[in-house]
Amino acid sequence: MKVLIDPYLRGNPAAPASAEKLEPDAIAVTHGHADHLGDAEDIARRTGSPVLAVSEVARFLDRRGVLSEGMNIGGTFRVADVSFTMTQAIHSSDITVTDPPTCGGDAAGFVIDDGIRVYHAGDTALFDDMRLIGDLYRPDVALLPIGDRYTMGMREAAIAASWIRPHLVIPMHYNTWPRISQDPAEFREMVEMLCDSEVVILEPGDSLEC
Repeated sequence: MKVLIDPYLRGNPAAPASAEKLEPDAIAVTHGHADHLGDAEDIARRTGSPVLAVSEVARFLDRRGVLSEGMNIGGTFRVADVSFTMTQAIHSSDITVTDPPTCGGDAAGFVIDDGIRVYHAGDTALFDDMRLIGDLYRPDVALLPIGDRYTMGMREAAIAASWIRPHLVIPMHYNTWPRISQDPAEFREMVEMLCDSEVVILEPGDSLEC
């Protein structure tokens, strides 16, 4: 199954992909900010792919004629044989594609399980229940934001990796703009000091087979 998470492509200076060429089976949206809700509406409308999001974002998309599945923190929804469990994230979540912004409920992350468990933390600060995510879901892969300013920075993300203990850690949400500029090689060194997880640094357009 092909899953898109937070497909912010148009207007993204780091995105090599074109929204018009993507054919996902499902789209997961962590929160309502424009750089995460992104092109989800247009892609879902074109492909018929369901959008999985917190209830407030899902209702917003429903009103715009987009197939969506509302969820909330702790709940699980299945698309075919893939499960999507919504996890807590510490962040804001207005829907900023409207003027004025619309309430977007709570920000979230996802644990996506198709035999390999992938934890996408969404935009978040470090929080203690990341230990529980590691204990309960035992992710094989964790995608953690490191950009600082709007999310946790490298130090906090390295601590999160040590709590979650995935096999692989992929840093995200950095270097799109100068204000979230970070050196992922430095993040790798921090993680290696704290735990045995392998850090894989991906450039836009790279792929990884697990």
